[in-house]
Amino acid sequence: MKLVIGNKAYSSWSFRPWILLKVLGIPFDEELIPLYREGSAEAIRKLSPGGKVPALIDGDIVVWESLSIIEYIADRFPDRGVWPADPAARAHSRSIASEMHSGFQALRNRCPMNVRRVPHPIVLGPEVEANVARIVAGWTEARARFGAGGPFLYGAFSGADAMYAPVVSRFHCYAVPVPPEARAYMDAIMALPAWKDWMEAGLIEPWRLADSDDVT
Repeated sequence: MKLVIGNKAYSSWSFRPWILLKVLGIPFDEELIPLYREGSAEAIRKLSPGGKVPALIDGDIVVWESLSIIEYIADRFPDRGVWPADPAARAHSRSIASEMHSGFQALRNRCPMNVRRVPHPIVLGPEVEANVARIVAGWTEARARFGAGGPFLYGAFSGADAMYAPVVSRFHCYAVPVPPEARAYMDAIMALPAWKDWMEAGLIEPWRLADSDDVT
């Protein structure tokens, strides 16, 4: 399989299936296409019908959109625990993953992913604060109901954790205040070797966005 991704410094959607494959130990090749540069859009369209990254290529099969890729991985590798085995936990995890896929636009706009950013706070505003509160509530419920088997949302690392990994990065890089339980979950995600590999690669990429909030 090959995963086509964008810049590791900025591409939150690419990060989601990438970290899932890495943490679950599923082999894949990656192809990085720098975003927002001359020829980038054309190069992506050759590989992704949606014209965006990420895209997963598995033989003659092409899957695009992060959540669709995660579902494909779950079908392709049913023994890897992409979703929890318990039906209630699985339903809950798919629900909050879908909520992430379709929502929280205020947070995305105000706090774009940027792994180069030295953590410091900004004024969030009421809409972003409402997004943060809902995310923390979802994490808290998942951990309380289903998280007894480990440090992640449903105990073991799952597709839901992959969907929220860029949110962990946003909360960290913008120094968003969260309760201790949410911070402990963030620390568990950030301690993953796959997390560190992605972040280190993002820091040394030669491409920078002109309007990004790089402070390193």
